[in-house]
Formats: sequence, C-alpha cells, structure tokens
Amino acid sequence: MFRRRAPHASRALTAAALCAAFVVTACGSENDDLAQRASNDGTNYVAGDGTVEEYAPESRGEALAFEAETFDGDQISEDTFQGEVSVVNFWYANCPPCRKEAPDLQEINEDFADDGVQFLGVNTRDTQPTAEAFERNFGITYPSIEDRGGSVMLAVTDYVPPSAVPTTLVVDREGRVSARIIGLVDPGTLRALIDTALDEG
Repeated sequence: MFRRRAPHASRALTAAALCAAFVVTACGSENDDLAQRASNDGTNYVAGDGTVEEYAPESRGEALAFEAETFDGDQISEDTFQGEVSVVNFWYANCPPCRKEAPDLQEINEDFADDGVQFLGVNTRDTQPTAEAFERNFGITYPSIEDRGGSVMLAVTDYVPPSAVPTTLVVDREGRVSARIIGLVDPGTLRALIDTALDEG
C-alpha cells in the first residue's frame, strides 16, 4: 500500500502564511468561493453531473496498467493496484468541485484505512507547489501523481473523459475499475461503492 510521506519540517507553513502565499488555494473550505461554485452557477466551470456507473465483475476491463511517480517520489505501477481496493481521484487545485469534495475524500480515506483501502490522487494541471498547497489546506494525507503530461489520463481514457475532472474510480483487488463517479463525489455513494468492492473478497 502506498503511503504519503510526512512533509519536511522546513516546508511547514502556518495557515496564515499559506493564505498569503497561495491566493489560488483559499485556506480551508468553509469560505472557499471556488468550492461554492461546485453547484455550477455558470461561472468558469461546467460541473459533471455526478453520474455513477458500476461494473459487474464479469464485465470489467483489464487491470489498470501505467507507470507514474507521486509528488513524493514514490513509484506507481500496475502492481500498486493488486491485492487492495483502491480509490483514484482525478483533480486539480482550481477546480470548484475538487475543492468541495476534498474534505469528504480525506475523511473516507481515514475511515477505510483499517480495511486496507488505498487512496491515490491524479493531479491533471498543477505544478508541485500548487498541488502541495492544496493538500496542506485541505489536510490531504494520501499521495497524488503529477499528470500534466496526460499519460495517466490517456491510460484510463475508457473511464475518465479528458474534460471530466473530477472523476473518481473505485478499483477492485485485481486492479480493475469496479465503479466510476463523474463529477462531485457524494460521500454516501462512494462509501457504498467501496463497501461493494471490499465485499467481493
């Protein structure tokens, strides 16, 4: 199971400093204007509709197969997804629904950690400093891949349309996509999809 490494002490910043240094990532989510746009008010973002698809075991495609590196330098490969239920979330810092769902994803990550469920983010647009500022602001502890080049997105194009961020995949223990949510995650729905994957044994 991949784990996010703790940040170096020299990188630690106070919440106030983060607010000043990273205007694009407003601190917290309570007063986050971008997060409020996740309801799609017509400004700057066209939200996904939250479509949920589940795939029966006999109709699932091939196991995920790509190689990438997290912002922390850990290697991700097809072996990463073998033997564990995984949740893979495609995001970027300035995406309103990504900001809105971030606290829910972190909470679900923590709740399912003892069940062996591993979370992985795939950042589609940001440089490492911007992505890490987002993660600190929202308390995200699971790792993310930098995918500005689009290689990971290309590898999962059957499940993640290029413009459909956020998209969240639930991956079974054989590395196959068992469910997909396009758009803002509903926490109850994601929990149920994870439970289904876990119950498959």
